[in-house]
Amino acid sequence: MTPDHPEPDVRDVTSAAVRRVVASGRALRRRGGTSAHATGRSRRVAGALAVAYGVAVVLIGFWGTPVDSRAQPWIDRLVGAAHRHGAPSWFGYPMIESLANVAFFVPLGLLVVLLAGARWWWAGAAAGLLVSSTIEIGQALFLPARYATIDDVVANTMGAVVGAVLGVLLLGVAARRRA
Repeated sequence: MTPDHPEPDVRDVTSAAVRRVVASGRALRRRGGTSAHATGRSRRVAGALAVAYGVAVVLIGFWGTPVDSRAQPWIDRLVGAAHRHGAPSWFGYPMIESLANVAFFVPLGLLVVLLAGARWWWAGAAAGLLVSSTIEIGQALFLPARYATIDDVVANTMGAVVGAVLGVLLLGVAARRRA
């Protein structure tokens, strides 16, 4: 930073970035790529995957016993070994289960966006909330060996949001390639 080359103001840099984004959006509209919409191909692929994913969600969500019950001893040994090698105390079975819940619902948000288009990203998040709530209520009412928790609903919904964002990004990349 010298008198000849003053440091740019953050507002100037930000406004320049905003102008570039707006200009690129205008260029996409001129070329016919007005938004990151779902194409016939993305809908066909997402539709087939959605059927398979839906079956998996129903089977796993309404299985009579916790689906990880056989893996629990293995997971406990893994966590114990990680702690012996310096893993932090917060790393344990609850963290692994929560991350698994997030990961399990990423495809739901992604598939909703691939089926409906980027403008419907919020439907991916809403689908995560609705499906997860339905599963947890069903577990609480009909499956005494399962544990229904609000934490699972939060983690699952977060996963669906992540999936919806990924779907928006994928459709955006595809729209730019088509343009």
